[in-house]
Amino acid sequence: VLSSGINAEYGDVKKRKLISPVVTKFYKVTKGPGFSTTIQRPEADLTAEMLQDGSWKSKTFKDYNFAARGAPMTSGYLHPLLKVRAEYRRIFLDMGFSEMPTAQFVENGFWNFDALFQPQQHPARDAHDTFFISDPALTKEAKFPSDYLERVKTTHEKGGYGSTGYDYDWKVVEAQKNILRTHTTAVSARMLYKIAQQPEFKPVKMFSIDRVFRNETLDATHLAEFHQIEGVVADRNLNLGHLIGILHTFFKKLGIEKLKFKPAYNPYTEPSMEIFSYHEGLKKWVEIGNSGIFRPEMLLPMGLPADVNVIAWGLSLERPTMIKCGINNIRELIGPKVNLNMVQDFPICRVNKA
Repeated sequence: VLSSGINAEYGDVKKRKLISPVVTKFYKVTKGPGFSTTIQRPEADLTAEMLQDGSWKSKTFKDYNFAARGAPMTSGYLHPLLKVRAEYRRIFLDMGFSEMPTAQFVENGFWNFDALFQPQQHPARDAHDTFFISDPALTKEAKFPSDYLERVKTTHEKGGYGSTGYDYDWKVVEAQKNILRTHTTAVSARMLYKIAQQPEFKPVKMFSIDRVFRNETLDATHLAEFHQIEGVVADRNLNLGHLIGILHTFFKKLGIEKLKFKPAYNPYTEPSMEIFSYHEGLKKWVEIGNSGIFRPEMLLPMGLPADVNVIAWGLSLERPTMIKCGINNIRELIGPKVNLNMVQDFPICRVNKA
């Protein structure tokens, strides 16, 4: 290290180019542990042949880089609807509900409409609202329980069980028509009839989440097929208070606590209520579901005891999924316009439970 005075003189002399610095580097080479006179490529894999002939003992192997990212796997991804569906299903199971079998998309008019005390001239049974199957077009009459079929026919035509009926000529051929089910309540009707045939009635809590089909005009909020979530509770002496209480419990598990109910009309429930929730983002009440108590004209012909009531509610699966995904057009959630990157990047569903 030069002193300050000498350093200044060195700088002046260097500027006048009377001297030039020279750097000399020295290297010392010694044999290391991996010294070899031949070039040998490290092995990447330990093979069965190396183990058999013992050559692995003289081989060198590449070190594993545990910090390296693996190659992306080309695998399938669950659709957002399936993820949200799984979360709703878990909530039902946590509440002690059992899942109904819903794999039958093709239904007949009897279980889809007539068993629910829905008249055969109801607009929902027209071709502009329902998809009818052309082959086979009809279900054989022998597949219906004959005694139950007669009770349903009488209830529609003449009434009974405290009802005057609809006073029309009920036709079995209308009940035989095969359709794509318009709601999962057809499954609920089959299950309730099955329960009614048991020697002794036992209270049940059931749910279903599956696809239904309606001949809708396609737009940003409507499709010809969508998913319906339905909950059903059957017990003795249930009333509207029980229905409101279980709805508060159910929606609280979804993180929804501000509920309001409005009277409504359904052919197979009385009383009926529309369910509204306060949307903090929109600053208004929005409809989120429908509910009611099944009518005695539906339950008593099945053979259920007179003091057994059934409360039920339903909502769409697509609407909460669209809100969670930030999607405004339902056709971007289901159908050919779906963005596959959205399906791949959608996170694991976690409902914001209270």
